[in-house]
Amino acid sequence: MRVIIADDSKIILDRLHQMLVSMVGVEVVKKCSNGTEALAALHQLKPDMAILDNKMPGLNGIDVIKEIRKEDQKVKLMLLTFYANSYYSKQAMDAGADYFLSKSEDFDKIPELIAGIIRHGSIHSYKD
Repeated sequence: MRVIIADDSKIILDRLHQMLVSMVGVEVVKKCSNGTEALAALHQLKPDMAILDNKMPGLNGIDVIKEIRKEDQKVKLMLLTFYANSYYSKQAMDAGADYFLSKSEDFDKIPELIAGIIRHGSIHSYKD
């Protein structure tokens, strides 16, 4: 699975990267520090999945999801936020997010979730 990660926090971005590169079948193809960069990477690199922060400079995660969904219905989109409430959850799902996770409560569940996506065949490993 080819993944783009985007977060304006270098700490979160580095932690996500470390988490994902240790997984079999996952390749982080781009690390982005803002939404504009993430959208460009989604257009250019055509990954299987993007993990996006909700609050970023330029375009926020929900804006990126709205834009990419105009062209691509297949890419899996995960929105991460410290503001995990029903308001943002509804915005994310309405925009076309596949997953909405709290950074404070769900962050450590990301590898398990991605492994399940690969295992259930919705996305193939990049090594397939």
